[in-house]
Amino acid sequence: MHSTTDHSLFEIVYSFNSLTSLDLIHLPVDERISLNGNKKTQVMKDLHIKKRQQIKKKNEKYAFKANRGCKLVRFELGD
Repeated sequence: MHSTTDHSLFEIVYSFNSLTSLDLIHLPVDERISLNGNKKTQVMKDLHIKKRQQIKKKNEKYAFKANRGCKLVRFELGD
């Protein structure tokens, strides 16, 4: 499980978690192949949007902590 997304990368891509590749063999056909492609696509898009927002929030929190106490320095080019 990834600390930023709270999901494994496999789960984000395939919408379920697998312990080993052998776990994929015993899945029922309806779990391996979605007969309703539009529904599966929408679920995956929603999950990706949610995880993208979660990653952005985590990155902003990290940047705030990392940049605390730093001074903003601007350099201007002279003529």
